[in-house]
Amino acid sequence: MFTTVLVANRGEIAVRVMKTLRSMGIRTVAVYSDADAGARHVQEADVAVRLGPANARESYLSIERVVAACKQTGAQAVHPGYGFLAENAEFAQALADNGIVFIGPPVAAVEVMGDKISAKQTVAKAGVPVVPGRTEPGMTDADLVEAAAEVGYPVLVKPSAGGGGKGMFLVEDANDLPAALVSARRTALSSFGDDTLFLERYVKTQRHIEVQVLADTHGTTVNLGERECSLQRRHQKVVEEAPSALLDEATRARIGASAVATAQAVGYVGAGTVEFIVSADRPDEFFFMEMNTRLQVEHPVTELVTGEDLVAQQVRIAAGHALGFTQDDVQLHGHAIEVRTYAEEPSRGFLPSGGTVLQLREPTGEHVRVDSSLIEGTAVGSTYDPMLNKVIAWGPDRATALQVLDHALSEQVVLGVPTNTAFLRRLLQRPEVQAGDLDTGFIERHLEELTTDEVPVEALAAYVLNEPGDDLWHSAWRPGGPATRRWLLALPGGRTAGVSLLGDQLVDDDAAPRTVSGTRGDGVVHVTLDGRTTTWHVAVDGATTWVGAQGAAWPISEHPRTLRAEDAHAHDGDVISPMPGSVIAVHVEAGEAVTKGQALVVVEAMKMEHTLTAPTDGTVGEVLVRVGQQVRVDELLATVTP
Repeated sequence: MFTTVLVANRGEIAVRVMKTLRSMGIRTVAVYSDADAGARHVQEADVAVRLGPANARESYLSIERVVAACKQTGAQAVHPGYGFLAENAEFAQALADNGIVFIGPPVAAVEVMGDKISAKQTVAKAGVPVVPGRTEPGMTDADLVEAAAEVGYPVLVKPSAGGGGKGMFLVEDANDLPAALVSARRTALSSFGDDTLFLERYVKTQRHIEVQVLADTHGTTVNLGERECSLQRRHQKVVEEAPSALLDEATRARIGASAVATAQAVGYVGAGTVEFIVSADRPDEFFFMEMNTRLQVEHPVTELVTGEDLVAQQVRIAAGHALGFTQDDVQLHGHAIEVRTYAEEPSRGFLPSGGTVLQLREPTGEHVRVDSSLIEGTAVGSTYDPMLNKVIAWGPDRATALQVLDHALSEQVVLGVPTNTAFLRRLLQRPEVQAGDLDTGFIERHLEELTTDEVPVEALAAYVLNEPGDDLWHSAWRPGGPATRRWLLALPGGRTAGVSLLGDQLVDDDAAPRTVSGTRGDGVVHVTLDGRTTTWHVAVDGATTWVGAQGAAWPISEHPRTLRAEDAHAHDGDVISPMPGSVIAVHVEAGEAVTKGQALVVVEAMKMEHTLTAPTDGTVGEVLVRVGQQVRVDELLATVTP
């Protein structure tokens, strides 16, 4: 067995992998960029090595620097986590060339499955069903346009390299295909260094089901059951569960056997996931989509229903050990569900967010697991993936697991960084989700109801009650009688709320007077409104007070007074960044005539591109940014004179 293992990753996966390594008595080595110098995975490792600056290409993606860190620390093996170099055949080969074990599959398997075109061709030869499409290497845009006409719309345009939905576009109309190809190639080239594309028919009302496989070097390959990941947004998984509520036992056996056949077709070794598309209308029909030659984000749900530690199995297999069990020994117990907490704002189109974690309380309790990178004081920026933690719940049945998970999310408190926790709770509470009636388009169809973000009057009361002042202010008694206090509050999304306090009467501009009182504790405010008491977590960050409860949280501050009437339209031509990120394209120059809706600047953050357009017809006054520049949320990027 290895004595020292380097974890070539960051965030929650690095923390999770090191937990298992420590339990196995293995010395852990963390690597980090300048942006992660104080990160949790760095603090928890036995030793940590700086790779370089925040830019991933000069740190986490630098094969040379990771190999050097292995030599510096005496690491005999590397666990790649997921993302970054996890599915990079060149990295796996570089480790082998230096006598370092890659805790993953053989280089040949990484190469075949890392290229989606060769993967489909390989598994098709093994008798595994694949989605109809065109997968010839080196297709030009003209070839792809022709192929789409043959396959029939709608089609999915997909990069041959990479995964995770990056660079993948659903095209329903032939007129939209050329622009989609341009965007797909640009994203694929910047993300994976390879702009090769292919396309396949889009299966409507599809469900996404994947199978976990394990294979050792002694000829044993088993599947550990399936996970369903049908609740997605923009091809990114949001909720994952094991087992699927869709499959019957016969289909479960067939899809598991297909996953094993896929792994065997490429001589697979280690832990991997074979992903399938299943039609909701034809649950007995499935098609191979891709194979992820690494650990998956959602691996905890499989661990909870099988009792296997997948990281431990990866390490043991890489060290040459046999699995020690066969397919007949695999049993699934109960149901497990996982959600991912992201630094994003669902009410603003899921734009990436950022900030400093001011107050943190993650769920605890029986049958609740949290894989997390968070600690109070963590600075969440736009450099890396926006995932903050994963909350996983187990129950003897699906209904119980859902209930446990919802309660766990209600206990989660993250103040200082906008997250999607409240959105996740609304999603899990939908009757269709409760019934297991899922498909990959569900979230998009119900987006408006799921992303509603009204700030309740109790949160406004918590802000008011947390305001500094003498201990008896809430009685509002002053010489001459009770005094009225008035606040104009700035809420997320540019909204405002007016609140007044007269004696013990709280008046929200949109509601009748309410009787209010409250007490303050350590980071909490207990609000009693019309006799009902709720507890709110609060944290002050400069002029902003974060207020949160039941998984939801909002930044609230006093609003600057209204502009004079003559200034009301002074900033109508301002182009403001809606998120922190990096400028990847500037399409105009000062003095250029533009029309409303014309693309001006493109900002990228946390795997998302956002195009800023001209707010009005006019002339570009100033362009204040350049390609490669880092920008803050609400930073002025350009101006247009109407």
